[in-house]
Amino acid sequence: MNAKLSRRQLLQTTSAAVVAVPYFTTGSFASADEAKSTEKNDRPVLGAIGVGGQGRHDSHRAKEFGDFAAICDVDRAHAEQANQELAGGKAELYGDYRKLLERKDVEAVIIATPDHWHTKIAIEAMQAGKDVYCEKPLTLTIDEGKQICQVAKATKRVFQVGTQQRSENNDMFLKAAALCQAGRLGKIQRVTAIIGAAPAGGPFAVSTPPATLDWNVWQGQTPVTDYIAERCHGNFRWWYEYSGGKMTDWGAHHVDIAHWVLGASDTGPVSVAGTATHPVPFKDGYPTETNKYNTATQFVVNCKFASGTELIITDVTPEHDNGVLVEGENGRIFVNRGKLTGAPVEELATNPLPSELLARLYKGKQPGNHMRNFIECLKDRGEPVSDVYSHHRALTTCHLANIAIRLGRPLNWNPQTEQIVGDDAANAWLRRDQRKGFEIVV
Repeated sequence: MNAKLSRRQLLQTTSAAVVAVPYFTTGSFASADEAKSTEKNDRPVLGAIGVGGQGRHDSHRAKEFGDFAAICDVDRAHAEQANQELAGGKAELYGDYRKLLERKDVEAVIIATPDHWHTKIAIEAMQAGKDVYCEKPLTLTIDEGKQICQVAKATKRVFQVGTQQRSENNDMFLKAAALCQAGRLGKIQRVTAIIGAAPAGGPFAVSTPPATLDWNVWQGQTPVTDYIAERCHGNFRWWYEYSGGKMTDWGAHHVDIAHWVLGASDTGPVSVAGTATHPVPFKDGYPTETNKYNTATQFVVNCKFASGTELIITDVTPEHDNGVLVEGENGRIFVNRGKLTGAPVEELATNPLPSELLARLYKGKQPGNHMRNFIECLKDRGEPVSDVYSHHRALTTCHLANIAIRLGRPLNWNPQTEQIVGDDAANAWLRRDQRKGFEIVV
């Protein structure tokens, strides 16, 4: 596995309190070392890595197009439940994703682990020759995005990011991007991404991990800490150790759309500044309490582009609910998962969008189903609509917003060199320390 950790090395990193016990069960699917006796059909053989709530949701959608031969999760209860739902109990189960990636029969993987594991698994999957569908946000740091882009380019694997707004919701986001790129709003002056407030919570109690969960491996690259149930599974997003709060949750969706409507004219902001409310005190950008949620609950961040366009990322506005507001010289539109409104939208009845523009934005395929777009690209080796390069660019804006509000100062950004200008201390936040035994290797 290209000098990745051996199984023995990983076990050596495990704490005495929680012993990593990789598990597997063999069902009726052939193992990687067995020759297939049946002729291959056009349904790809899939593996699922991370099958909690979102992972099972994504995998159920993939099940329409392919067959699951292998399922991996560090929580055995999740893996067993997913096996019944996705493969009728016939898939092989793993607690160690590297064993799944060793299988020659698995062609593509669905990755829906917590955010802090995305990059390492996705890179090793591509290096193992697998195509990848990975949930958003793809990365925890800007440098991780650079690494994924580097490996995707080198391996030429198909890679779809789970920002499904580009494909679905009655094509409303696609039409919004087309309206803007067709010039129907004139020069774009401001885009506002309204992504909702995040919860505060705690103090939470330390407890013993469930017997089915390998808590040591769940933590991966992050600093080792005592088990708190609210750190794990569905609540991990509210801890900067594992995610970026609302900024990389809904922000990964709506800031992606903001970049999409702007097109290639604005590759990234040149300055980012904002204010935020956090549920715990911070010192030098780090939370000083470890038993409470620590991501920002409320925030307003202003991102300025070289063209003069502004992108505002905020939890709420008086006028609009969760969604994206685009304001141009000649009009404005608002779009979310339930509506697309504004005078330029009303004018589509008499002045429809050029079909070639919609086709170009969706890269020549039929929109409507994000997973189908991924599967179609597996077959024709095309680029999915949510490619890693555009996602890295949009998520860089989200990460910069979090760095600015955590440090409490404005940042100047060079989108060409991908460096913060004139602030070495802030540049250190483009990456993170990696716990020994769980490093990303490119």
